[in-house]
Amino acid sequence: MKKKFFASLMAMVMVFGLAACGGNSEPAAEGDGAEGGAGGKIGVSMPTQSLQRWNQDGSNMKAELEAAGYEVDLQYAGDNDIPTQVSQIENMIAGGCEVLVVASIDGSALTEALKGAAEKGIPVIAYDRLIMNSDAVSYYATFDNYKVGQLQGQYIVDALDLENAEGPFNIELVTGAPDDNNVNFFFGGAMDVLKPYIDSGKLVVPSGQTEKAQCATANWSTEEAQKRFENIISSVGYGPNGVKLDAVLCSNDSTSYGVQNALQAAGYTADNMPIITGQDCDKPNVKNIASGLQSMSVFKDTRTLAEKVVGMVDAIMKGSEPEINDTETYDNGVAVIPSYLCEPVVVTVDNYKEMLIDSGYYTEADIA
Repeated sequence: MKKKFFASLMAMVMVFGLAACGGNSEPAAEGDGAEGGAGGKIGVSMPTQSLQRWNQDGSNMKAELEAAGYEVDLQYAGDNDIPTQVSQIENMIAGGCEVLVVASIDGSALTEALKGAAEKGIPVIAYDRLIMNSDAVSYYATFDNYKVGQLQGQYIVDALDLENAEGPFNIELVTGAPDDNNVNFFFGGAMDVLKPYIDSGKLVVPSGQTEKAQCATANWSTEEAQKRFENIISSVGYGPNGVKLDAVLCSNDSTSYGVQNALQAAGYTADNMPIITGQDCDKPNVKNIASGLQSMSVFKDTRTLAEKVVGMVDAIMKGSEPEINDTETYDNGVAVIPSYLCEPVVVTVDNYKEMLIDSGYYTEADIA
């Protein structure tokens, strides 16, 4: 009896002693990560590894989430393969992911795949590309894509001095994948700036291809953009000694690179290249900006986007409201999705070192 009493007494002393050492601190929440995150498994679905930007987005996201204490299931859907992405998302839902971050290949192709997320109450953050026709989408994180187009269009306006120059100037138009909802904003923003000059005749599109569907590029493919532009060059007669081409609106860098390839094959050099826009600041394109083959690119710092999405995930996992700054713009056909829009900036030969190298986004060797 004495032994049992003594053991009980010691147990009580230890309990009270531990309580005293703890002071007023709250016990750690269940599932708290080692780095102070809420813990838990996050699914990240990226569309492809064939474009530099998605590799960067995926790796940035994974690093940021792991640093916040989360387990990350990062998947790339082959080379923009929709069935692969659908299967991967279904596996993430079945595999215990508590939040999904999805950069869709086709914004309208995930409705069925995401029904399981809605049924299980798994929040879905659409990443950079809005997921359409799904009630499973909780939030959207992207850059101000309408402004991206405006920046591209305004660059052409300023570079050609359309407010003062007599003209007319010849321009051609190249945009991206028709199943990417962002094209509506990129192309729409640019055309809202350029259309008044086209309507007045100061800008002329000799190919006659001005509609979004005519200017689209499947999968944002460099090769497809190059083929289409080779046909335009041939049909219009563009060339250093032929019909003058003053500008090409390209919605992103992969299509821009294809256009530059076609123009170089037709005899253009840095000395007589038309004004050419882009977006994403891909390494080959930054090299071409430095050498005079591309005029500008719109920089969307994926580190910023990853940081914002990690903050959204963290808020969701901790039961609070994520930071958003747009509740009106992005309607996915089911609802207007609360969104966070990051700011894009113009990069040219004059500031690419400051924006890309000094900021640590690239090293000198990356774009040498």
